[in-house]
Amino acid sequence: MRRRVSLVLLAFAVFFAALSPLLRWYAFPRLAKIPPGQYQEMVLEAKPATLLDYGTLKAKEVEKVTIVQTLKGNVEESEKIERSAGRDVVVWDSLSYVQGPDGKMVSQIPERYIFDAHSQAPVHATGEMVDGDAVRREGIEFKWPFLTEKRDYEYFDAQARTSAPIHYKGTQKFRGLDVYYFEQTIPWTKVPYPKKMPIPGVDATTLEKQTGTTRWYTTKRMFWVDPVTGAPVNGEEIHREELRGGTLLGGRDKVTAFAGHVKMRADYIDSTVELVKSQRQLVLLMTSYLPWGFLVLGGGLLALALVLEARSRRPHPPAAEHEPEPEPVPA
Repeated sequence: MRRRVSLVLLAFAVFFAALSPLLRWYAFPRLAKIPPGQYQEMVLEAKPATLLDYGTLKAKEVEKVTIVQTLKGNVEESEKIERSAGRDVVVWDSLSYVQGPDGKMVSQIPERYIFDAHSQAPVHATGEMVDGDAVRREGIEFKWPFLTEKRDYEYFDAQARTSAPIHYKGTQKFRGLDVYYFEQTIPWTKVPYPKKMPIPGVDATTLEKQTGTTRWYTTKRMFWVDPVTGAPVNGEEIHREELRGGTLLGGRDKVTAFAGHVKMRADYIDSTVELVKSQRQLVLLMTSYLPWGFLVLGGGLLALALVLEARSRRPHPPAAEHEPEPEPVPA
């Protein structure tokens, strides 16, 4: 009986030991993915900031500039692309809306970002764009992969329409989380005008061609990323834009269009951290808690099976020999 039980325990030990790496290395990469219908809103502020008054074309210091960034999953488009791509795809329609202290629009730039739902690698398909211009992204944007590594990544810059390395700079504590800090610097680069800008009587799409005035941009981009989910819990930019040369500036060489230290608003940091803390438990369940738990359970069952097997093989003591009863002597 003991031997039969030990064989059953041995079978369960092998099952759980095999399930541990299977869950981590096979199931997790296939099950962990970004939902296609996700919606996210983020508010960032630069306080104070320098902003160009497009009516007078003079830069002035203002109390704050606000950037509202929305990411909306386009389920219909993702399903279309999935049929041809043969893999799980997410389509994010993004909008960066910049407004001055009076609430009026300074610029707005829409994007369509198409990426693999599991790895966050870009998927090149019709519709991939920034501000209506077709682009071909390389690297990541907005989000790092699940189980982010301590290394540099290629990060897409929407202003410059190109990718550049974003460097891992170390591990830090942020709101109770161990996060990876990344930093990217884009040097002064000539960039297109946003197609929607409040310039009276001027079509922004042909502004450079009409006036010869070019738009330049530089930024230092900083992210604090939860390595488990790959989600940034905080982001900042030291951002500068200039208009240079041409007839629009009335003989001036350049003028600051925007300058400021852009930071996530505190209430959005709080909500983002809480969301990430809840989501990271699901990832840890599949990458750490369950695999290690199954491995320990398998080891325990194996040890118990070996103990029972050893006991079943232990020799039994020989039965005591009884002397024969003396037969009665006949009378």
